[in-house]
Amino acid sequence: MSETSAPAADFDQRARAIYDLGNSTIYASRSDPRFSYCTYVPPHVGSADARPMQLVVVMHGTGRAFTEYRDAFAEFAKWNDCIVLCPLFPAGPKGDGNRDGFKQLREGDIHYDAVLLDMVDEVATKFGCDFSRFALFGYSGGGQFVNRFGYLHPERLWALSIGAPGSVTLLDPDQDWWVGVRGFETRFGKPLDLEALKALPVHMIVGKADIETWEITHKEGGKFFMPGANDAGKTRPERLESLRKSFEAAGVKVRLDVVDNVPHNGMACVDKVQDFFAATLKTLRGN
Repeated sequence: MSETSAPAADFDQRARAIYDLGNSTIYASRSDPRFSYCTYVPPHVGSADARPMQLVVVMHGTGRAFTEYRDAFAEFAKWNDCIVLCPLFPAGPKGDGNRDGFKQLREGDIHYDAVLLDMVDEVATKFGCDFSRFALFGYSGGGQFVNRFGYLHPERLWALSIGAPGSVTLLDPDQDWWVGVRGFETRFGKPLDLEALKALPVHMIVGKADIETWEITHKEGGKFFMPGANDAGKTRPERLESLRKSFEAAGVKVRLDVVDNVPHNGMACVDKVQDFFAATLKTLRGN
């Protein structure tokens, strides 16, 4: 049989192997094609002897290095039976060049949390998996996103890793959003589920040498400035420590890694994030 007369199913299988398994191509989100994602899918997905796949979502920062994070988690995913999903929320989806809208979860009528959850459902459907819960890691601007996403959807997560956010939202009901969580239910239409957050394995990570402040100091008149915007600390390590303390004060246990000799470099932190996810997976799977 010639290649041109091969059954369509053969072409579909070849295309799946090239574009969906391993490092995927980039797909537009079905719910909003302004946003995209890529995946890593172990080639043995769906095989009879494979464990059920778990999902790890990695959220990019302001630099949008989403394919680099996908590649950094590929080996982990292959050997731990996970699919990796890396969204792309491009700068300026409303035509204004705003690089930072996704970090606050909402930008005008865009609900970034809902876009991500639909991406999760899309990938689950594509590969026949149950991703009712998933692990979430973000670094820098992605760390801000996952800090806030963890408050809004803790019931959807089996692990949360918050990496070096420039600004933190403390688990503090006495300070207004975004510095704290006062007004959370009014803003998001659902209460903060502290019990679900207490049940969630939480990890925080930052480089010990991550001490530059030029990008993270809020100035009066800035788009996110509000009273208390800089009170969590001057540097990222100081701000993450304030976030950890606010979690612990509310009864949420946290593992904190402060990595020696590491400046603001997410790729230098992924090994410890993967160690945390692997340990959590072991407990989740009971082995």
